[in-house]
Amino acid sequence: LSLLVMFFHVAGLFVTLHAEFLAAVQIIVYAGAILVLYLFVVMILNVKQDDRYHNQWRIAGFVCIPLMMEAMVLLSGGAETRTAGSQAVLGPSAQAIAPDNTFAIGQTLFSTYLFPFEVASLVLLVAMIGAIVLAKREIGEQDDPSPMVQTKAVE
Repeated sequence: LSLLVMFFHVAGLFVTLHAEFLAAVQIIVYAGAILVLYLFVVMILNVKQDDRYHNQWRIAGFVCIPLMMEAMVLLSGGAETRTAGSQAVLGPSAQAIAPDNTFAIGQTLFSTYLFPFEVASLVLLVAMIGAIVLAKREIGEQDDPSPMVQTKAVE
């Protein structure tokens, strides 16, 4: 429930920034689709504690620490260019010919932010593969359906 409230608050922030399209997409995609997907995953998978993965913290550390360092380097380098570009102010003539909000989002997303967009798609792909690996059962771990289908004879 708090995740849903947070999605609506983020949509409210988009409205205050005059990005109505992003607010609508936030509510439709995140509050509608992603939240329902989370609920289905939690209810259907019924993931239990698994002892197979308790010794893999060392591997996770070797993967996560370089990725975090790379993200910090990218963020520190991106902050300098962002401050230089944010000082430009559009004059009245530039605001009059500015394209609509949706076009500007698409243009910026696929030109300036193409690399982060592709990284986000790879992160989602890795998350999907990880969910499949965690949820799949071994061949010997199949539940025995015989107790579920047994019924008492009616006389």
